[in-house]
Amino acid sequence: MKKLKRKFGNVGLAGHNRGYKVNYFARLKELKIGDEIYYIVNGNETKYKVSEILVIYETDWKMLENTEDNRLTLITCIENRDKYRLCVQAIEN
Repeated sequence: MKKLKRKFGNVGLAGHNRGYKVNYFARLKELKIGDEIYYIVNGNETKYKVSEILVIYETDWKMLENTEDNRLTLITCIENRDKYRLCVQAIEN
């Protein structure tokens, strides 16, 4: 696979972690600071390292703001906490 060399800023993705036939973020809560995430688009791979794991309010969008570095922001719901979301941020290696 080719490594992307472009500048993206902050790529934000949201997904379900349970309750549907396909739950792309089912294991998101297992990530720890320092874990690696591989993001593959059109055969191009970018590697990120988890830098932050936060619980945010459902309307808190500041983690999705543009950044100077290449960053991946993953957001999913939290079971039995309707107004909150799990937010994992990772920075490109």
